[in-house]
Amino acid sequence: MTRLFNDPARFADDMVTGFAAAHPDHVRAVPGGVVRARPTRTGKVAVLTGGGSGHYPAFCGVVGPGFADGSVIGDVFTSPSAARARSVAEAAQAGGGVLFLFGNYAGDVMNFGLAARQLADDGIPARCFAVTDDIASAPAGQTARRRGIAGGFVVFKTASAAAEEGASLDEVVRVAELTNARTRTLGVAFDGCTLPGAGEPLFTVPEGRLGLGLGIHGEPGVSEDTLGTAEDLARALVAGLLADRPAGTDGEGRVAVVLNGLGATKYEELYVLWGAVARLLDEAGLTPVRPEVGELVTSLDMAGCSLTLSWLDDELERLWLAPADTPAFRRTPPAEPPVDDAAVRPAAAPRRRARSAATASGAAVEVAELAVHALRAARDVLHRDAEALGRLDAVAGDGDHGRGMCKGVDAALAAAEKAHTDRLAPAAVLAAAGDAWAAEAGGTSGALWGVALRAIGGALPADRAPGREELASAAAAALTAVTSLGGAEVGDKTLVDALAPFATGFAARLRTGAPVSEAYASAAAEARTAAENTAGLRPRLGRARPLADRSVGTPDPGATSLAAVLTAVATLRATTGSEPV
Repeated sequence: MTRLFNDPARFADDMVTGFAAAHPDHVRAVPGGVVRARPTRTGKVAVLTGGGSGHYPAFCGVVGPGFADGSVIGDVFTSPSAARARSVAEAAQAGGGVLFLFGNYAGDVMNFGLAARQLADDGIPARCFAVTDDIASAPAGQTARRRGIAGGFVVFKTASAAAEEGASLDEVVRVAELTNARTRTLGVAFDGCTLPGAGEPLFTVPEGRLGLGLGIHGEPGVSEDTLGTAEDLARALVAGLLADRPAGTDGEGRVAVVLNGLGATKYEELYVLWGAVARLLDEAGLTPVRPEVGELVTSLDMAGCSLTLSWLDDELERLWLAPADTPAFRRTPPAEPPVDDAAVRPAAAPRRRARSAATASGAAVEVAELAVHALRAARDVLHRDAEALGRLDAVAGDGDHGRGMCKGVDAALAAAEKAHTDRLAPAAVLAAAGDAWAAEAGGTSGALWGVALRAIGGALPADRAPGREELASAAAAALTAVTSLGGAEVGDKTLVDALAPFATGFAARLRTGAPVSEAYASAAAEARTAAENTAGLRPRLGRARPLADRSVGTPDPGATSLAAVLTAVATLRATTGSEPV
């Protein structure tokens, strides 16, 4: 159980404060995460690790010479927002471009991708790479769908070492791609982890059993097996990895190896296991190169471990062995001269260009006020349902959906209220709300709600109340924004399963002449039914996909929360009698 915390909602922020205070020679805190304590040389590629917290030493523990230039830190098991990623990148960049490295999870892909596009728009070359080492999360023919777990440590190390040597952004990306293609990981769980403030673990494993193919966000294994001896487990892990050996490595026998503890399986146990693993690798003709045995990518207090093999060529071996000096990982510290001259630091990166925020007048002010009321209704229902949404999410995910939605809606409401007080147009009010939601909630849902609110606002006029066709277009714009960013379709078991029937039903009823409130309420009811029907679907995208069988019979939390918000807003419209056309 995670016992030491203040406000559970601020666990990650409090952790960063303490981490930076404990390691002032290595890191300094910036909005969104940490960067190296001292500036790097001009022109160096900035390699940034990132993801949710709860995985220490990943990701912030490897910031320092020879390794990462910074780390973007999200809430526990929640991808950081694009705003956080952009902030850390601007603080770390030295003129050579930025590479974001993270695990292959939908929220990370969305948010880091958004940040990279925004940085590029501002003249800072930026790339993203998602690690896909977990062999249990997708078959060999679908490696692009695999999760990133402890094998990301090897990818982060080699890419960072290449950047330290002076490689270009394209070359650093190439090294990350090559390392990832040669890296495989398989993990097991003996018991689940407990989120700060939660009263019970996200999952449990029966006594004498183990979960095979765990995730690092509190996800249970994809299957169960009998827990035998350390020798039995070593054979299962090594055999599983050798069966998925990367193509083109048959003649190569040198491997980087990481035997990783997940948080509650301690070093003595890992060394017992390593004795058997080392012998089995030798029997298979493989030579470990500077193996790492210990806690490198954890999952709070999860009991379990994972084994990573990364087949090395001469280049990757040199990079794997290169010096590094970070709070959690050291190899012969490099002789890095102090940088005293501020002139070597490039000019501060330009902040995002301010978007237009026209002042509203007349009926448009009333529309903006209605948006604020709608967000208040959303806040009330999401706080009411937070615990239930968390339980839904824990079935095949990490259990943070309710907490994340509350953080997002609270920030969105505060931003919308301020924008409305300033008499901004509906587009600006909803844009402020969307940006705040995405920045504070993080994760997949944060990014999707952010773009949806922005899209709705962008379809509304600034100087008058919207017409029926404009309301229909606003609903359609939200659907387009969400599907374009997330890539989900109806049937994938995501919030799109509720949003699509709402958007199409609302537009269709408006075009037949139905009153707006009636059209909205009917469409919200369709969304609610569609959300309930997701219980019969198997997830095809996102973090729940590897645990698809467990998800069957439980409705999707994203669709459920969306339907609850739509229903709450429909009730609000019914009680206020608001008709903006």
